[in-house]
Amino acid sequence: QVRLVESGGGLVQAGGSLRLSCTASGSTFSLNAVAWYRQAPGNERKLVAGINSGGITNYAPSVKGRFTISRDTAKNTIYLQMNNLKSEDTAVYYCNRDVRINAPMNPWGQGTQVTVSS
Repeated sequence: QVRLVESGGGLVQAGGSLRLSCTASGSTFSLNAVAWYRQAPGNERKLVAGINSGGITNYAPSVKGRFTISRDTAKNTIYLQMNNLKSEDTAVYYCNRDVRINAPMNPWGQGTQVTVSS
């Protein structure tokens, strides 16, 4: 069974940085179009950054210029470097296939909590 595991979240002050990681066992996950998503309490899960199989990246307007998605195919891992964090970035962050292109892998991982204090 494919298993997605996100890590790297934590509590950080506004303006700080975090680097999230995502690995997928049982799948050449990182070769696909993949993405990071986040879900804040009471809100729907939203895509924040994607990278396609050719390495082209795209970002939600709210994070563009602050977040960077990347991948290491040798490690089957994708990353999300988050800089200049804001309180509105507080959410649980998940990785998965880019649902605009392919169906998501199921089940989703547990996610990693990012909390930004102002």
